[in-house]
Amino acid sequence: MKNLFPSYHIGHFINQPNNPTAFEIMRFEEMEEPNVDDIHKHTFYEILWTEKGISQQTIDYKEYEVLPNTLFFISPNQIHKFEEWKPLIGGTILFTEDFFLLNQNNKDKLFELSFLDNFYTNPCIQFTEDNFIEVKQTIHFMINEQKRADKNQTILQSLLHILLTQVQRCVDNRSEKNISKKNIILYKKFKNLLDKHFTENKTSNFFAEQLHITAHHLNLIIKDVTGKTTTEVIRERSVLEAKRLLTFSDFSISEIATRLNFFDISYFSKIFKAETNQTPTAFKMEMSEKYQIK
Repeated sequence: MKNLFPSYHIGHFINQPNNPTAFEIMRFEEMEEPNVDDIHKHTFYEILWTEKGISQQTIDYKEYEVLPNTLFFISPNQIHKFEEWKPLIGGTILFTEDFFLLNQNNKDKLFELSFLDNFYTNPCIQFTEDNFIEVKQTIHFMINEQKRADKNQTILQSLLHILLTQVQRCVDNRSEKNISKKNIILYKKFKNLLDKHFTENKTSNFFAEQLHITAHHLNLIIKDVTGKTTTEVIRERSVLEAKRLLTFSDFSISEIATRLNFFDISYFSKIFKAETNQTPTAFKMEMSEKYQIK
């Protein structure tokens, strides 16, 4: 299961696969086309900023239209379908979690950003002209620092923090609901646990125990952040993996059900159809045609 998709680090996106770099920023017109598969995973965060032009991006079977004055966020381990970037004016920022947290006393700082690592928010954020001018100014400072012969990693990290804080402020100002940082942090810790244990078909009680809270409290937090119950989020994660396996593996439906700890194939098919409005067989056929998989 781990080898279904190529998983790239930042060096691959600058065509230097042996380069252990933890941060890069580039304008599209200055980039070489990276030698990566169209469909892949990242081990890092990527921010696409678009000043002019429109593109289509796909993350974990959800399609997004990227418009001018936007930032588009891709998180580690999401399945991203690579799109043509040459017609766009803008660029890309690549950074690892370790780079962001370097010299940070608060190791939950990244978790506090509600727009990152959240399957239930739109990863494409469009700004007003005034707000985007501020964002572009910070990006401009980052580009200039990156190009200096004496570039400083601490300055780059500080500018990245400023950029992401500007984004969070815009997100908060337009949000109709104020979700506490504490709940966002706990939700993301739950999500990380879920990504590690989803094949084991664990219940909400298991995750609550790992987080040292009650199952009821966990459910309230998940509901606050996502609008869904803990059970619904767990089920959606299993179905997402089933989609990936149905699309890109040669496993039979029975084998996929077993891998995801559903030992009753009819129950697995029922859950899958409830989430997707398709049977596993119909979904596999549709994806084979869409991605031209033989």
